[in-house]
Amino acid sequence: MNLMTNHLGRHAGKLCLGVAVAVGLAAMAGSAEAQTSDLVNRATLRVCADPADMPLSNEKGEGFENKIAELLAKDLDVPLVYTWFPQATGFYRRTLGERKCDVVFGVPSGADPYLNTNAYFRSTAILIVKKGGPLDGIDELGDPKLKDKRVGVIAGTPAASYMVRYGLMPKAKPYSLTVDRRYESPAEEMIKDIKSGDIDAGILWGPIGGYFAQQAGDLTTVPLVKEKNGPPMSYRLTFGIRPGEDNWKHRLNEFIVKHQGEINAILASYNVPLLDEQDKPLPVSQ
Repeated sequence: MNLMTNHLGRHAGKLCLGVAVAVGLAAMAGSAEAQTSDLVNRATLRVCADPADMPLSNEKGEGFENKIAELLAKDLDVPLVYTWFPQATGFYRRTLGERKCDVVFGVPSGADPYLNTNAYFRSTAILIVKKGGPLDGIDELGDPKLKDKRVGVIAGTPAASYMVRYGLMPKAKPYSLTVDRRYESPAEEMIKDIKSGDIDAGILWGPIGGYFAQQAGDLTTVPLVKEKNGPPMSYRLTFGIRPGEDNWKHRLNEFIVKHQGEINAILASYNVPLLDEQDKPLPVSQ
C-alpha cells in the first residue's frame, strides 16, 4: 500500500514500513510459512487495503488497486473479499501477519517482511507546476528557475534530500509523511496550494500526485528521472504476500504476465507515470 505511492504520501510510508517492522516477526513468519503455501485461501481472493486512500484504494472500490484486485479475482474465478486497515505502523502484522488476507498491492520491491512478486509497474516522483506558468518545462530539481521558489515536499522523502542539495529547503513547505487518509490528505493539500499560488511547485509520488493533478486541471506533471547520485526516486511495485508462500507467488506472477497490458491501462487511466527499466516513459494504450 497504494508509494516514495504511494513516497511522497502513502507510498513513502510504505517504503518506510518494511524497514520499521521487527526482524523477529519476519523470522517467525518465514520459519512458520516456509513449509507450505496451503494456508492461502483458495475459495476467495482476500485482499487487505486502506479504506480511504485514493487514488490507490477505498471502500467504494474506486482506486486503481481496487480495479487490479477485481481483475485478479476474475482471473482466479473467485469472489473478492476485503479487510480494511489504514496504512500505518503495524500494517503487515495486523493484515497478512494475522492471516486476515492473502495479498496486499503496491508493496515496494525488497520491502521486509513481505515476499514480493514480480513488479507489476515501476513509477517515480513527479514535479507539479501550473500549466503555462514560468516553471512549466522544468524536469529536474537543479534547474536554476527553481532557485528562490517555494516548493512543496513531503517531509522525509528522497525528494527532500535533493532539495537540500540544491538549496531549496529554506523556502520549502513541508507536508506530513505518514497520515491516516481518513482524516488527512497531504497530496490534495499540496495540489490546492499550487493552484492558489501559496507554493510555486510541488513534488509528490507519481501514482498519487498524477491523479490529483489531473483532477485539479491546469497543472503539468513531469517525472523526476534525472536526479542522480542520491536516494532513488523511482521504484518497482509488487504484490506483497507472506514469506514462504512460493506457490501463491508463482500464481500471481502468472497473472501479472498474462494481464500486464490491462494493468498498465488501468494505471494510465489514473494518470500514473509508468517507466521502463531505463527510466523512459512507458507508452500505454488506454
